[in-house]
Amino acid sequence: MTARVFIDGEAGTTGLQIRERLEGRRDIALVSIDPAKRKDADERKRLLNSVDAVILCLPDDAAVEAVALIENGAVKVIDASTAHRVARGWTYGFPEMAKDQRARIAASTHISNPGCYPTGFIALVKPLLDAGLVPRGWQFYCNAVSGYSGGGKAMIAEFEDETSPVYTPAPYRIYAMAQKHKHVPEMQLQAGLARPPIFAPSVGRYYKGMIVEVPLALQALPSPPTLAQAHAALADAYAGERFVEVASLEESRALETLDPEGLNGTNKVKLFVFGHDGEARLVALLDNLGKGASGAAVQNLNIMLGLDEATGL
Repeated sequence: MTARVFIDGEAGTTGLQIRERLEGRRDIALVSIDPAKRKDADERKRLLNSVDAVILCLPDDAAVEAVALIENGAVKVIDASTAHRVARGWTYGFPEMAKDQRARIAASTHISNPGCYPTGFIALVKPLLDAGLVPRGWQFYCNAVSGYSGGGKAMIAEFEDETSPVYTPAPYRIYAMAQKHKHVPEMQLQAGLARPPIFAPSVGRYYKGMIVEVPLALQALPSPPTLAQAHAALADAYAGERFVEVASLEESRALETLDPEGLNGTNKVKLFVFGHDGEARLVALLDNLGKGASGAAVQNLNIMLGLDEATGL
């Protein structure tokens, strides 16, 4: 059976990537709105209610409006915006975050696609919490750098369009200094933290790829775990996973640096544990447009439709 899928917002950065991953598949039939009717609310509503699945690649407000237009309870919805990542009634689309998460995604009609930074942060932190190595009330810190595609069209123009008033020649910059980044509530809720992490995001002059870091003072924890114990918690949590890999301690020790573009074009996230028994530097490497956005959306779509989740990935 071929599933009909409508990408609402397919002209955006994430939408284009999702369309590229779905085009040519025999088990998916992509449905697009007639360009002449793009501003026709009735036609858009008709499409939203006539397909098997909808992927929303829209700004938050527009995503909320789109969901309100869907009256057909059989339509499966994946929202790639931030709008529903902490909303009740929505299932968080990170299949590897818990043993029962795939079953929850498969049974749900409303999936919130994870953010790129939260994907790395949650992947690193949640297994340590679940294993009891770190208390849920611990104050976590997260430093991260992403390619500028993570900021959508506005940030792409900032780094690529020399005629734009927001263009910058800077090789790197920090942002969200007021500690009010929209990903923080998602990071706290989905990781299961008692308090929000202190988040320090940045962007570099390269298109895509990201590194998410969580420094952790092991010796300051109530029952200080060893570096090997922290690594084992991650390795056990993701054993057998196709898209989450944990580097061995030997591999991590042999590295002198890490390229944020190292997993570009894939739906993988690779986790590293650096440091020693007193201090750990936990690191996640991923493509912010892959496992951090479009790849994750396709993986969730496959699960919701009962297909092999690696199809097209």
